[in-house]
Amino acid sequence: MRGSYAEFEAALAEQTVEERQRADRLRREAAARSRARRRERTRKAGTARFLLLISAIIGTAVIVTIVMFQVLAAVMS
Repeated sequence: MRGSYAEFEAALAEQTVEERQRADRLRREAAARSRARRRERTRKAGTARFLLLISAIIGTAVIVTIVMFQVLAAVMS
């Protein structure tokens, strides 16, 4: 009887350790996934802001060029 009780306690202790290790591993994996998602969102937002900036610069250059030629045409006539 004592042997089976000691075996039961040992198995319970081993199972507890395994469950703690599994919980820690799952927590680390969830944190890693969260960091990866945050990095991806930051990258996408940065790309969108960059494209918006480039579009604004090109649009400004086009508008300034059109206005410049209209003023030049008005002055020359």
